[in-house]
Amino acid sequence: MTPRGLLIAAPRSGSGKTTITLALLAALARRGVAVRAAKSGPDYIDPAFHAAATGRPGLNLDSWAMPPALVDHLASTAAQGAELLVAEGAMGLFDGVATEAGRTGAGADIAARLGLPVLLVLDVSGQSQTAAAVLRGFLTHDPRVRIAGVVLNKLGSERHTRMIREAIAPLGVPILGTVPREAAIVLPERHLGLVQAGETDDLAARLKALADLGERHLDLDGIRAAAGPLDLAAGDAGALIAPPGQRIALAQDAAFSFMYGHLLAGWRALGAEILPFSPLGDEAPDPSCDVCWLPGGYPELHAGRLAAAGRFLEGTRRFARAKPVHGECGGYMTLGHALTDAEGSTHAMLGLLDLETSFAHRKMNLGYRAARLVSPSPLGAVGETVRGHEFHYATVLTRGGDALAELSDAEGRPLGPAGSRRGTVTGGFFHAIARD
Repeated sequence: MTPRGLLIAAPRSGSGKTTITLALLAALARRGVAVRAAKSGPDYIDPAFHAAATGRPGLNLDSWAMPPALVDHLASTAAQGAELLVAEGAMGLFDGVATEAGRTGAGADIAARLGLPVLLVLDVSGQSQTAAAVLRGFLTHDPRVRIAGVVLNKLGSERHTRMIREAIAPLGVPILGTVPREAAIVLPERHLGLVQAGETDDLAARLKALADLGERHLDLDGIRAAAGPLDLAAGDAGALIAPPGQRIALAQDAAFSFMYGHLLAGWRALGAEILPFSPLGDEAPDPSCDVCWLPGGYPELHAGRLAAAGRFLEGTRRFARAKPVHGECGGYMTLGHALTDAEGSTHAMLGLLDLETSFAHRKMNLGYRAARLVSPSPLGAVGETVRGHEFHYATVLTRGGDALAELSDAEGRPLGPAGSRRGTVTGGFFHAIARD
């Protein structure tokens, strides 16, 4: 059977894309449909919820950070063995950066590249017939993108629904879902987005409720029919970041969980072995490993426990005497001397880099990053460029030692030196996604 696919998008953030996506995924999975999900853009949290809803690994597809051939490769690999590939957009459908066409990071790029019809989620609270005008704009804005159906979200009454149906009818776009305002299911949030799937104690109950929502308020058969057949190019995995070693010690727990699935899958496909360990469980990296990787996450929420985890601290310091250790964002902060949490308490960290960070005075740092490496690291050789993303609220109090990379933003504007290197230890706030 040829797999089919679609992209779920909206005019803006907060329209209910994630709720509708999870409701669709959970309902179809409960029906026994082999559904695979992907997230457009550099998001860690949504793919974990997608995986929980479908029972299949989550995936990121990013038109700015990934070369088109890598997008093709990842999508075609994900579609193998699936009946339906559902991609969830980020922000508004056409929201991206001002750069070359097809590489803006917008969900529309992914829809156009992969030929995915779009299911548009409209938050119609506070409006009625105007919803038709919004939809008309989406139908004509970009000829590369086809709107195959619409879900009306946050409806107030039967009369409200009827008025919008009548206004939309002349446009010929099928309404494939009508979700009343009181049906909304709120997922817990924190400063970087939703609370992670693994930390949501009642996740199974929430997914059941979402599946029920999907059964009641979405036209599941109509949505499957609106999806388009996928005829994907095989693509090329050459832009994947190479495994940093044959055996990789990977920190993995509630403090260190932001690791892109395509990186781990790519490393395993090339024969690397991933050996997880838990710093919060006071575990140290396996000394037989070739490299230690500390991903991003929420170490600031667990700084006291990390500071008291003697086996983790000493074992990682011992590992770093002879072998590479790399940290991204939260992992980078943990490699420093000290981390000050939001309450102003300062906690001693690994002390492997001349770095001190603080959340006492939060400052948002957000955006795509191109990193030209100026120091050797597990990310690649000096002179290579990797593309990635940065999103954190930490303030750097001190950053000594050599820089890891020269950064520029998504539009090529230089941002200066960033990250750190001391001996075998490297780190930076940007999360690497792919080679340039």
